Amino acid sequence: MTGDVWSSALPLVGVALGGGLAAYVERAAQRSAERVEERRQASVTAQSRRAEQLQVLKDFIVSAQGAERAAYSRPEPWGDDESGWMTGARAVMTSLWTASGNVMLLCDESLQEPVRSYGHALNQAVWREIGDAEVNEHLGTRKAAFMTAAREALAS
Repeated sequence: MTGDVWSSALPLVGVALGGGLAAYVERAAQRSAERVEERRQASVTAQSRRAEQLQVLKDFIVSAQGAERAAYSRPEPWGDDESGWMTGARAVMTSLWTASGNVMLLCDESLQEPVRSYGHALNQAVWREIGDAEVNEHLGTRKAAFMTAAREALAS
């Protein structure tokens, strides 16, 4: 009779063991799929973040170029177009400060000082707070430092 018990229990043990292994394999496959999805989501988030950072850097550069144009085109005091120039320069500088704030908010901390320094130099150039210096001489090192920092931040 003991032989009969074992012979009838053996298939049940096999079914239980097979079911347990199947559940284990299914759970392992599910966890693997979850990890793959998490990595994919992290990659999508990183790509989106990088695109956002690239855009705010582009916006800052466009605003900086506008400020440079304003600095180069500033009329003599009390000249013909000083009032019109002043209105345009204020708008350009507002755009620059907004763009620099976006860089500070969304980009790597290593860009904060170069953006601040370049923005300050542009502000000085636009409002003629640079003495006898030429605009390009006044901006040169700060602009180069910003561009180098931006390249490094984008490379990492």
